[in-house]
Amino acid sequence: MTQRRSYAVGTGLFIVLGFAALAYLATQTTTLVNMDGGATYSVTASFTNVGQLKDRAPVKMAGVRIGSVSSIQLDPKSLNARVTMDINKRFDQIPADSSASVLTSGLLGDQYIGIQPGGSPENLKNGSQIILTQSAIQLEDLIGKFLVNGSPNSKKGK
Repeated sequence: MTQRRSYAVGTGLFIVLGFAALAYLATQTTTLVNMDGGATYSVTASFTNVGQLKDRAPVKMAGVRIGSVSSIQLDPKSLNARVTMDINKRFDQIPADSSASVLTSGLLGDQYIGIQPGGSPENLKNGSQIILTQSAIQLEDLIGKFLVNGSPNSKKGK
């Protein structure tokens, strides 16, 4: 009877530790982690397609998180997605002619905004707009183009 009870305690402890590990991983992979919540300034950018970009998605420069997406709205005049980003004030030296792209972390990961610095002596400030943008690349579109056009080595006209 005691051997069966020790197995039950060991199994229960293993299950509890497994759930604790899953809870820890779930909290560490959310976009709310690693944000210090300091002072920010807002910058906007217009994209023809933002794919699956969501509010609170990271804004990164050189792979470092510098802010987050605060809102995504459809501009009724241009019919483009207008993305508002809150960038931490510590990063106030971003050149005004920088470009923004909607990127994907990994093959099927979450999407985020990547900023490539420009060379302007002026910096982005609260209310600035990033003019140079690159929209999201849709995996479905790439697969469709590949299937219609065939492989790069295929010879047409045979």
